[in-house]
Formats: sequence, structure tokens, C-alpha cells
Amino acid sequence: MTHQIMIVDDSVMMRVVLRAYVNSLDGFDIVATPDNGKKALAQLVNFPDLAFILLDLEMPEMDGFDFLSIARSKTKAKIIVLSALLAPDYPYAEKNIERCKKLGADAVISKPSGTVSVDLADKRGEHLLQVMQNFVEQL
Repeated sequence: MTHQIMIVDDSVMMRVVLRAYVNSLDGFDIVATPDNGKKALAQLVNFPDLAFILLDLEMPEMDGFDFLSIARSKTKAKIIVLSALLAPDYPYAEKNIERCKKLGADAVISKPSGTVSVDLADKRGEHLLQVMQNFVEQL
């Protein structure tokens, strides 16, 4: 069985990095890569079997927080927030993590090297894969 994934990030480079990583994994298929929360919400209706949403927080038009506040009632997909705003050295990381969870995020993972983390697969890839596999086991 293949699990559908939507990647929501305004950075073209970050979408490329995440696409390359996810494409290296068995059992996962990227079906959409909108660059902000507003576009992602509009696309949710096209993917009723969506398993995962990999979501950035900092985006134009509609950020990840606003997306979370609406999306949780529109999809059963597991929402995994990937953001530099969750990094341990970020001043408001704990507050952002708490806010994400209150809004319905299923998991939060910090980007290892800032907004565009080309090293995501090397530094957080195993963690991301483990989180997704844990959710797959629950399905």
C-alpha cells in the first residue's frame, strides 16, 4: 500500500529536498506540493486518502498555524510540522511546539539548519521516517 503525502512549504529548495527524501522511501507517494497553507487547503478536497501532510510554519498568504487551525477539521491526514521555528535554539520554540499541538499537529520536527535545511535527510530523515512509520502502523 502506498501512502499519499502533501508537502506544504514556500521554499522551492525545501520542497525539492523533501521530495528527494520521500521518493527514496518505499510506500510513500507525493501527490501535491503547494507553497502555502491557502493553496494546501484548496487541494485537500482532491486527496481524500491523504495520509500525511509535511507542513512548514513560515509561509506567505497563510502560514502553518492558520492552516492547522482549519485543516484539522477537513482532513484525517497526519500533520507533521517541519519548521525552523521549532529548533531548540529558537527563542520561542517551546511556545510554537505547544501551539502546533493545540491546533492539531500530530508531530513536530525542527528543521536542522534553518528555514532551508538541505541536510534534513541526513540530520532528521531517520526521525521523520520513524514518525511516519509509527503512524502507518496505527492506520
